[in-house]
Amino acid sequence: MASILNPYLNFDGNTREAMEFYQSVLGGQLDVMTFGQMGGEPADGVMHAYLGTPAGFHLMASDGPPGQPAPTPGGAVSLSLSGDDHDELTGWFHALAEGGTVLQALEPQMWGDTFGMCVDRFGIQWLVNISGQRQG
Repeated sequence: MASILNPYLNFDGNTREAMEFYQSVLGGQLDVMTFGQMGGEPADGVMHAYLGTPAGFHLMASDGPPGQPAPTPGGAVSLSLSGDDHDELTGWFHALAEGGTVLQALEPQMWGDTFGMCVDRFGIQWLVNISGQRQG
């Protein structure tokens, strides 16, 4: 098996809500394991969540364990979505930006691609790059 790099996000008690949101945007199968299922507390806290999407993305997340400092959303990491399917990527950008903040509108750039940046309602920054100019 080849090695893979997967983003792993940490939230402060709202992992299930965030991952259900990402599933509604990106599609796919969401699996959630709670602390309670492993005999821990808080029983409904998310110990591990995994979203595998039809596009081949893998996104994982968890709630911070009790007693640990609350994670800072976003921080020094951004998630980047890129490809050449203009409609799909545009739809993802607008869905991720809903309830969040658009930092840079999704629009053609000087390097020939369409690009935009947003911070979703959970504080995660997303970069969306659509290869080439859309024809028609």
